[in-house]
Amino acid sequence: MSLLDRWLDFRDACLTSHRFHQFASRFPLTRPVVRKRQSELFDLVSGFVYSQILLACIELDVLPKVKSGLTLAALSEQIDLPIDETRRLADGAVALRLLQKSKDTYRLGDLGSVLTVNPGVVAMIKHHPLLYKDMTDPVALLRSGRSETHLSRYWDYALSKTPADADPQTIEAYSQLMTASQTMVAEEVNQAFDFAPYATVMDVGGGLGEFISHIGRCNNHLKFKLFDLPSVVKTAECRLSGGELAGRVEFVGGSFFDDSLPGGADLITLVRILHDHDDAQVQNLLNAVHAALPKTGKLLICEPMSTGGSAHRISDAYFNFYLYAMGSGRPRPPEMLIDMLKKAGFSRARVVPTHSPLIVSTILADY
Repeated sequence: MSLLDRWLDFRDACLTSHRFHQFASRFPLTRPVVRKRQSELFDLVSGFVYSQILLACIELDVLPKVKSGLTLAALSEQIDLPIDETRRLADGAVALRLLQKSKDTYRLGDLGSVLTVNPGVVAMIKHHPLLYKDMTDPVALLRSGRSETHLSRYWDYALSKTPADADPQTIEAYSQLMTASQTMVAEEVNQAFDFAPYATVMDVGGGLGEFISHIGRCNNHLKFKLFDLPSVVKTAECRLSGGELAGRVEFVGGSFFDDSLPGGADLITLVRILHDHDDAQVQNLLNAVHAALPKTGKLLICEPMSTGGSAHRISDAYFNFYLYAMGSGRPRPPEMLIDMLKKAGFSRARVVPTHSPLIVSTILADY
């Protein structure tokens, strides 16, 4: 048995001892640690209630309403709830730092302020009730073998073996949610990655073009190809044709599972695509990307990854279960993606650090 194993056995024996807990809670040097652990454990127990308070604030549009400060009575009138119920919601939001209270006035808290400038996060929160329904019985979910869920029905277009046949309204709902949450990803990627050496970027599965719109505004020399399903591409073309990217984008319709990818780009991007799909599909897509690139070309993968550190909880807890409920995909460690890239024929791949791996991590691969 290694020294580490012996230490872990000793630690576990202490932490599972009632007598040790009594001592630690009384001893001045360990008391702060005990209180911190108690608070962290209670946060795990209460997490669902916290998320529901957040959801109520979003659905009732509380955050924009209190921007300039509102009394309890004024807030009650604005959100159409009785005084007592409004107080319960507002005080819960204060405890979660969504709001803060100054005398008789409620206004934005620090976390609430951040939410008001992140429409992508708000859009995700609004559709979370589907996930909450699936997570009501997590054991049943895990034993289901990825059967149909509320979330998988919502993402039916993304997971379909024939996505081109999906209902246009389903495609529209998917594309709008992806667009709303894409800006913060694009900002992170643009800060972390230098697009200056490239001439043409092809965004595969590029949706309505939010990612290339942001990258294009910051890199005036770039031309783009946007590849997605024909119906998505048609909407993207209408959306972008009169804007800053007019004349700089070629729109190509097709399915990246069924059709060959067009050539002509020296950089291909996959933005939050791979983690939505299972390993075999991901490998096939990486093979197709490699075939579409010139020998000097590169691939940039941008998505949440299982990187540990500050992103550990979001990748291995949140996204791990979200994608399971969705019915496809998983957050992968960078090492696994690099392995798959080598199998696809890429000569080299490396992680490009981002400022906020909690939002997105990136890997650059050379042909």
